[in-house]
Amino acid sequence: MLLRQIFDPYLAQYAYLIGCQRTGEALVIDPERDIDQYQKLAAQNDLRITAVAETHIHADFVSGGQEFAASPDVHLYLSAEGGPDWLYKWPGNRPNTHYLRHGDSFMVGNIRVEAVHTPGHTPEHISFLITDLGGGADAPIALATGDFLFVGDVGRPDLLESAAGVKGVMEPSARMLAASLRERLEPFADYLQILPAHGAGSACGKALGAVPTTTLGYERRFNSALRLALQDSEAFVKDILSGQPEPPPYFATMKRVNRDGIRVTGGVPPARKLTVAEFRKLADEGAFVLDCREDRADFSAAHYPGAVHAPLQTPFFSTASGSYMEQETPALLVCADEAEAELAVRQLYRIGLDGLRGWISLAEARDAGLLSAKIERVEFANFEPARAAREGKLIDVRTRAEFQRGHVEGAMSFPYTRLKLEMDKLPHAERLFIYCGSGRRAALASSFLRRHGLGVVYVDGVCTECERIALSEGVPH
Repeated sequence: MLLRQIFDPYLAQYAYLIGCQRTGEALVIDPERDIDQYQKLAAQNDLRITAVAETHIHADFVSGGQEFAASPDVHLYLSAEGGPDWLYKWPGNRPNTHYLRHGDSFMVGNIRVEAVHTPGHTPEHISFLITDLGGGADAPIALATGDFLFVGDVGRPDLLESAAGVKGVMEPSARMLAASLRERLEPFADYLQILPAHGAGSACGKALGAVPTTTLGYERRFNSALRLALQDSEAFVKDILSGQPEPPPYFATMKRVNRDGIRVTGGVPPARKLTVAEFRKLADEGAFVLDCREDRADFSAAHYPGAVHAPLQTPFFSTASGSYMEQETPALLVCADEAEAELAVRQLYRIGLDGLRGWISLAEARDAGLLSAKIERVEFANFEPARAAREGKLIDVRTRAEFQRGHVEGAMSFPYTRLKLEMDKLPHAERLFIYCGSGRRAALASSFLRRHGLGVVYVDGVCTECERIALSEGVPH
């Protein structure tokens, strides 16, 4: 048996290629939309992908299931659990589509894959138990847990309500998750490998570890959320529902397209290079400009009017794009070069943003005089909150959990991922001083609010009060 983990560092997502080297058949679990990456890896290992399986209807990326399903030779394995509201709609009557219930299994070459219904994160969620029969094993080697069990954490049960808008399900989901953790994991030995769908940086949990895999025995000993679920269900429900970060608005869209369907494209579109004149024309017509620079001070000093700061080589690019744009919004990129543009196109494709019109280089934009806008910026070291409170309003764009633990006196809470949804609640007539814990999230938020015509001052650098609170509680800031 061959097992390979494929990591997307920008969405903190793990997919898995599991192959039978004797027959050359392979399975992909939880693929992203750009399936060429899995096809290439399979070919490098003399495998052909014959099966695709999903643990659940994903909220943070477009599944590659539909792209794979365009081939009649690929078998698709999806959950039949969770009730009628959580059945996949897009496959219709497609041949070679198989719906699994708890205990159902299928073969990939000489490897047995068994579905284990693990609800709580979502009602339909299943995990996949992997047994290498061809290698002589009579017990499973691994459990692909999707968003059920992570390294150091468990899946969050609030997303159906906080992201998808299904009212009144948060607490019942948490109780269901506690029961799943107790009952579904109990039969398995400590040596069982745990293959999670996400790592540190994902919004699908609040304390995910940065270690790519783990074992069930290790998690039983050191995963505080799992231990709490096993020992005290009521305490677990209270703990798991507190402090979860606000999900980006695009999570609701991902839930819909992964259940109902999205356009099959056959691959990532090319990154179209624009002339200065083409870029200016499309921007004048209202296209959404994403500036991929990492240097937020440089962006604040000079950028295209209305552009949003979306640093490419970080998870903030996908979060900013998904939080501030709609699916078919016409978009333009300002990138360093073609390699950056291609990476940006791939990241947009992964979250279903198909409205990209093209890109222009930062150097060309600067030489053409297109970077004429700036945002007033002040370093936190020189920032006077009391004076700012007299001149306008302080806007804290960290999560509400962070805000509740402590904030600059007089500040208002507007998490940066929710700004598009809460624009009408902002004090539009006031001068807004935008801050976060380090300056990174505030840079995104300031550019978005400036795009909408609000008067903003971007407060850059470390918020010492936020840092003090974070360090005292041992949480990131």
